[in-house]
Amino acid sequence: MPMPMPSPNERVVTVVIADDHALFREGLREILEAHDDMTVVGEAATGDEAVAQAVRHRPDIVLLDVEMPGPEAADTVTAIRRASPATGVIILSMYDGPEVLRQLIGAGSRGYLLKSVNRVELVAALRSVVADDDRIVLAVSREGLSRMQQPASQDPLSVRELELLHLVAAALSNSQIATRMDITVPTVKRHLRNIFMKLGAVSRMDAVNRAVDNGLLPGRQSHGAS
Repeated sequence: MPMPMPSPNERVVTVVIADDHALFREGLREILEAHDDMTVVGEAATGDEAVAQAVRHRPDIVLLDVEMPGPEAADTVTAIRRASPATGVIILSMYDGPEVLRQLIGAGSRGYLLKSVNRVELVAALRSVVADDDRIVLAVSREGLSRMQQPASQDPLSVRELELLHLVAAALSNSQIATRMDITVPTVKRHLRNIFMKLGAVSRMDAVNRAVDNGLLPGRQSHGAS
């Protein structure tokens, strides 16, 4: 069934896709450009590239993956908003822990979508954010939304710390985590110390268990050694 043509007065939404997986970017481009009122004007594989693309194209939307090499996602959101105030940043993520939601919405994100959303929900979210400057779009689990509405903890984990803890829960070693996150092993250890302090944990396994219990990570997984 052919897509409906936009009316002569319908604006075309310009989008920058920021994700470190080329195949995922290509899939998003195909989805968006199947609609006559959507066009992808740029792509980025790191947070710094996302900011540069926002400066270059001044897009309506930056679709930003929460787990990319470079600065923490909240810092990237802040930089994009500073460089191109009219650009709305919509976060794409595999998880919806309450601290991540609070941090990124607090940084000025206009939306937070789980990567499990379908193409109809994705396109509707972009159109909604562009049509209404005051609207924030969330496509998260009921549990994640409920926990977001609860009082924030005193020392929430940063997005970067949560990303690292996800890799710990997936049984990656410190060196593997360093490679995956494009940081050094000493930086991994520093993040782990901060995580232990914030969670009151005494080991990697204890940190993962406490994060699961606090709703920061999904169900229990196997854990590896340091």
